[in-house]
Amino acid sequence: MNIQEKDKKYIWHPFTQMKTAGNHLVAVKGEGAYIYTEDDTKILDAVSSWWTTNHGHAHPYIAEALYQQFKTLEHVIFAGFTHPKAVELAERIVGKLPYLHKVFFSDNGSTAVEIGIKMAFQYWFNKGESKTKMIAFKNAYHGDTFGAMSVGGRSDFNKAFFPFLFDVEYIDLPTKGNEEKSIEQLKNALKNNDVAAFIFEPLVQGAAGMLMYEPSILNELVGIAKANNVLVIADEVMTGFGRTGKLFATDYIENKPDIVTLSKGLTGGVMALGLTVCTDEIYNAFLSDDHSKTFFHGHSFTANPLACAASCASLDLFEKKETWKSIDMIVDSHQTFGDIIKKNSLLKEVRQTGTILAMEFKTAESTSYFNSLRDELYAYFLERNILLRPLGNVLYILPPYCIKKKELEIIYKEIEAFLNKKS
Repeated sequence: MNIQEKDKKYIWHPFTQMKTAGNHLVAVKGEGAYIYTEDDTKILDAVSSWWTTNHGHAHPYIAEALYQQFKTLEHVIFAGFTHPKAVELAERIVGKLPYLHKVFFSDNGSTAVEIGIKMAFQYWFNKGESKTKMIAFKNAYHGDTFGAMSVGGRSDFNKAFFPFLFDVEYIDLPTKGNEEKSIEQLKNALKNNDVAAFIFEPLVQGAAGMLMYEPSILNELVGIAKANNVLVIADEVMTGFGRTGKLFATDYIENKPDIVTLSKGLTGGVMALGLTVCTDEIYNAFLSDDHSKTFFHGHSFTANPLACAASCASLDLFEKKETWKSIDMIVDSHQTFGDIIKKNSLLKEVRQTGTILAMEFKTAESTSYFNSLRDELYAYFLERNILLRPLGNVLYILPPYCIKKKELEIIYKEIEAFLNKKS
C-alpha cells in the first residue's frame, strides 16, 4: 500500500466526513510559504496551515533553536521543576501583555481557553461568591473541549453534546449597525450579578466566517463588563501574533482583559503549546493554606522545553523590523485588492482586519460553514496549487508573513479569475 492507502486504512482526520473524503495530499516538505507533496507539487499555503505558521514552514531560525534545545533538555515534569526557556517565555509574554502577570502553560488553543474558563469560575468560588454564568458572542468558536464548546455557538459542530454543555448567555456580535443591540444585551445579561466572565474573540470571529467588528465597540463592551465586576477573557488563539496588524488584537483597546489565551502562532506553528495569561488578582485568589483552593489542572507536556524554545525563537523574529515590514505589506496589499473586488456582483461583502482578508460570496444557500460552494472553491484553487480552505461560502486569505508580494498577486489573480469565470 502507498501512503494514501495506509492513511485511509489507519487515520481519522479532523473536521472531515471520512465516508465522502477523497485522498489526502501527502506533504513531504515545507519551506517558506510553500508545501511540497510527494510528487513534488509546490502548493502556496495561503492560510498558514490552520492559521499557525506565521513565519512560514521550516523556518531555519526556529529549526536551529529547536535543535539546540533538544541537545540540552527535551522534556521535564513541570510540577516541582522549571526550566530556563519556560521562564524566558513567560517573562517575555508578560512583557508584551504588561497588564497581566502570570502564565499558565498547556498544549493547544482549546485547552488554553478551557483553563481560562476554569480559572474564572474557580476565582469566584475561592472568593466565596456565587457567579456561575458566562457571557459569549453568538456564533463564537473557542475550541472543541467541553468548556470551550460550551462558550462557543451552538451548531451542528457540537449538537451531539448539547445536553452536556453548561448554559451561556449569548449576545449579538457588535458588527456595524448592531452595536447598540449588543450593548443592551450585555447590560441585561449582567443585571443579576451572577456572571463569572465575558469571553470573546477580539475583532475577528474566525471559524464563524471571519466576522469582524471595530475596536471602539469592543472597548466599550469590555468596560461595561469590568464596571460590573465581571472577569474578561480575550481568546487570542487566532488573532494573536500579528494577525490583526498589531502583536495582539487587544492592543487596539484601552480596557484590558483579565485573561488572555494564546496558541497557534505562539510557536511559529511548529510545536503544540498553549498559554493562559492572567492578572495577579486572579492568581492571588488561589493562594491559600487551604489546599482545596489549588488550581488542579495540568498536562503531561506542560511547558515542554522544545515548544518554549520555538516560541522564544518566534518572538525573536517578531522583534525584527523585517517581520513588521512584511506584515504591513500584506495589510496594504489586501486593502488594495479588497477595494478592487468589493463591488463585484458575486460578493456579498469583503472584510479585512490586518493580514486577514475575507470574501463572502452570495449564494442561494445561507452563509454557513456547510455551504456547498466551499468544495468548489477549495478544489478550484488547489488545482492551481494554492491552498485556500474556505469557511463555507467565505473565502479568506491568512498568509504566512514570509510571503512575497508577487505570491500574493498570484493568489489575487486566481481569485479574480474565479470571479470572472462565475460572472
